[in-house]
Amino acid sequence: MDSVTSPTPPWRIGVDVGGTFTDMVLRDSAGSVRIFKAPSVPADPSEGVLGVLRLAAQRLDLPLTELLRSCALFVHGSTVATNTILEKKGARVGMLTTEGFRDSLEIRRGIRENQWDHRAPFPEVLVPRYLRLPVRGRISSDGSEAAPLEAADVGAAASTFAAEGVESVAVCLFNSFLDGAHERAAGAELERNGMGQWVSLSSEVMPTMGEYERGSTAVVNAYIAPKVTGYLQALDRQLRQLGLPNSLLLLQSNGGAVSVDQVAARPVMLVLSGPAAGVGALKGCAGPGEAANFISMEIGGTSCDVMVMAKGEVPIADSLVIDGYHLTTPSVEIHTVGAGGGTIAWVDSAGLLHVGPQGAGARPGPAAYGLGGEQPTVTDAQLVLGRLQPGPLAGGAVTLDGTLARKAIETKLAKPLGLSVEEAAAGVIRLLEQNLLHAVERLSSERGHNPSTFTLVAAGGAGPMHGASVARALGCRRALLPRAAGAFCAMGMLQSDVRQDYLKVFIADLDTVEPDAVGAAFAELETRAADARLKEREFDLRYEGQQWPVRVALGPLDTTLDKADVRARFESEHQRLYGHIQPHGRIDITALRVIGRTPLDWTPPAAQSPQQSPPLPRETRRVWVDATHGWQDVPVYGGEALRPGCKLAGPLLIEERTTTAFVGPRDLLEIDSRDDFLVHVNAALPPHSDGEES
Repeated sequence: MDSVTSPTPPWRIGVDVGGTFTDMVLRDSAGSVRIFKAPSVPADPSEGVLGVLRLAAQRLDLPLTELLRSCALFVHGSTVATNTILEKKGARVGMLTTEGFRDSLEIRRGIRENQWDHRAPFPEVLVPRYLRLPVRGRISSDGSEAAPLEAADVGAAASTFAAEGVESVAVCLFNSFLDGAHERAAGAELERNGMGQWVSLSSEVMPTMGEYERGSTAVVNAYIAPKVTGYLQALDRQLRQLGLPNSLLLLQSNGGAVSVDQVAARPVMLVLSGPAAGVGALKGCAGPGEAANFISMEIGGTSCDVMVMAKGEVPIADSLVIDGYHLTTPSVEIHTVGAGGGTIAWVDSAGLLHVGPQGAGARPGPAAYGLGGEQPTVTDAQLVLGRLQPGPLAGGAVTLDGTLARKAIETKLAKPLGLSVEEAAAGVIRLLEQNLLHAVERLSSERGHNPSTFTLVAAGGAGPMHGASVARALGCRRALLPRAAGAFCAMGMLQSDVRQDYLKVFIADLDTVEPDAVGAAFAELETRAADARLKEREFDLRYEGQQWPVRVALGPLDTTLDKADVRARFESEHQRLYGHIQPHGRIDITALRVIGRTPLDWTPPAAQSPQQSPPLPRETRRVWVDATHGWQDVPVYGGEALRPGCKLAGPLLIEERTTTAFVGPRDLLEIDSRDDFLVHVNAALPPHSDGEES
């Protein structure tokens, strides 16, 4: 990794724009990997992309045009879609609804995330009522036309939109998931009236049942489309002009890649663009054909993204909530909390210590960055405790100043709490790791998974500092600390499949449905996925009267309907999720899905030479280990000195180019065959020890 020799063309590039750093991974045709990091530019994410490309070209001693010209595949993950929603910087949106359904968007479902909190306001609707305009016309529940669409109503609405400065229009008509003809006609009428540049039809964005969810998704799509699609198209043009031979690919929320042209009309599919690359990264952590069990904890500068891979598959959710707005899109199931290296620690008016959820961001960042930040962060605490050392961090992207870190912890935490600086810093780490534990439990033990059968993958620039400790508390026997943890998602982008999801609402009783009808519906969806190399079939199923369906995947060779097998798969998943089943209960089909995949060809990395002799540490440093062991002299190893086959007992630190890893005093470090850091938790325990960590 990060070889000093020139890369072998052609190569592939993955770029992930995060809140603090923009990460780039270049993997050449020989399987060699090089990693680069540059500060993100939140005001213009494309500058972060170009900045890291220029940095890579400089360090590889290549012209930028040559770097791009020799790139056969460029995959990009971005937070632009999410940030547009969070920062409320989207377009002015108008909405067309069926007469009588004007207020569906604002009524919502009436369900609160916290049922005991009746005072928290719902987020402000993205389309005010005077811009939600009804039109006459109706599609019946069987998909037939009950009343024709009144084109004059659409024309009048277009005139209002133009007068009010509307930039983008969402169209959500009743029952359009059954037949989108009225929505298509409305879109054409809007175009004839000069409002057709940015139109989001709910039947094309996501043709799912549920008026509110479908409408909310179409509105968010319309809200972000001008900015997100404009950004992507402009970046694509700029990269092509600089020499990139092919258009870039984007990571979708479902963990698959897609072209700019394919996603231009549905940018809402990009709201989890960066974190979803963890799917590809986890596949890269598994052996060939291995159905691995992983819990990933990807900790960056501002947040921690948790994901679970069970038997080689990451669950796909059909809905997610971004800043209070409900979206119905196929999305990797991710739980995100505000816990990262730049997370701010603070003391409230009652004298209690808190860590997060606020973060210091790229600028000013932690106090140790010396960029004007005065609030203490997790990075500052690690520096005070000796786990990080002053000097360059993340390959030189920033420089850490220990004096500034100590001052921030002393003035903002230690003095208000009546503690020493070191005690306050230790409290920050312990509280953060407790928050991380709860976040990981949310998608693991709370979803019916036994953590002891999983390996915790601690990634992100800050992840390997906490992986072994969180794994121990969770009950995992192993923690995997990827050598490329600091660019985990960028690496995953190069290992992700090209993927598209197709859905058709299909209401039927599983026991009585005609197999030919199911087969014909699946065949229709597979026609739309004709370009995909692999096609997978899924059912949305639920018990009669149940509100939420369960997704059930069929086997790769299942082309005929085996009702007993489908029932068994549904009951197995229902038992895991909810802890019970209804024996012989009626099961309803609510939708059919086809997932079209085209795996990207992947050159295996070159085998690393095994460890020939015991490695020597770079130095021995005074480090706070934990509450039991306190301060100890801990060996610090350079990552380049550790090769496959090497085994070391903790406590120890490993300094890699984009991350630092901490191994606890009861753990055994092994460099595995993939050249990553595998920690066997509590494997170095003395005989008859109970293994408890205080």
